[in-house]
Amino acid sequence: MAVCSRRTGFFFALLLPVFLFLSLPPQAAEGMDSAISRYEAVRIPFYEEDGTLAAAVRRFQRDGEERLLILDPKRFAFREMSATRLSALRRADEAAWRQTPFSAALARQTAPPYPLQNDGLRRSELPVAGFFLTADLCPAKKPLDRGFLEATAALPLTAPIPVALPVTGLWIEKHPEDLAWIEAQVAAQRLTITWVNHSYTHFYDPDLPLEKNFLLRPHTDFRDEALRLERLLLEKGLLPSPFFRFPGLVSDQGLIEQLRELCLIPLGADAWLAKGEAPRPGSVILVHGNGNEPEGIRLLLAFYESRQASFARGETTLLPLRDAFLPQ
Repeated sequence: MAVCSRRTGFFFALLLPVFLFLSLPPQAAEGMDSAISRYEAVRIPFYEEDGTLAAAVRRFQRDGEERLLILDPKRFAFREMSATRLSALRRADEAAWRQTPFSAALARQTAPPYPLQNDGLRRSELPVAGFFLTADLCPAKKPLDRGFLEATAALPLTAPIPVALPVTGLWIEKHPEDLAWIEAQVAAQRLTITWVNHSYTHFYDPDLPLEKNFLLRPHTDFRDEALRLERLLLEKGLLPSPFFRFPGLVSDQGLIEQLRELCLIPLGADAWLAKGEAPRPGSVILVHGNGNEPEGIRLLLAFYESRQASFARGETTLLPLRDAFLPQ
């Protein structure tokens, strides 16, 4: 009997850490595996030391330190900052924030009407002599189609060449080597990447109608889908951007209003190449770089070939997304 008790105690000691881990609340369990925890949306407009206006839009813990994600309303870009700095800076009011270029653009791009498909920025708000290349990285078993990025980097344009990559969390999780390859292109100053939020899971069921598909699937936690992807990017050492592309380009008024609260501009498309849509100056071009849409990539390469001379002469170019809203 004594031997049996000792064995029981031994096995209980082995299993105790497992029982303790399973009894933790989800947030605590996640913190054991992640350098970032308590990730949440905030909105705190403030003035920098030089008087420029910015806003903290996310607050989180990184390795025990409270950090903030700061939105630059003139550059349409995020940066990370220690939360301790904010306490010494002067706060701004909402009226001042609403006058910034980003806030004004966000209001325009999230205003009604609310189409079921392709809401948000589809082409530049200003006349531009260029195009906005976006290549979606939806969940996929196939590897990254590196060829189109190689072809983009080889264009006769000033490097690094801007590309926007709407990315999902599941693609990041399954393609670490492809992600490292993209980072290497950035480090070599061949490309500059805008990481566009494309949700974490990108749910899709071909048998469901659009009204109940993608992020409109009943009981989908949209806020979690968006913030979880941002958190993953930060954990990978990558900066998210204040842009969001809806999976399938499908959304409704409720999702757009939540997006506005998160300070994210919806990104549609004017030229989804695989659907036969031709780019025009100012178009947001859409292809899939995840290996699942070879026709779109073929058409993109043909488009490059047709524009080689105008690229070389500087008559047209590829532009970063912020140039769709700001005078060049």
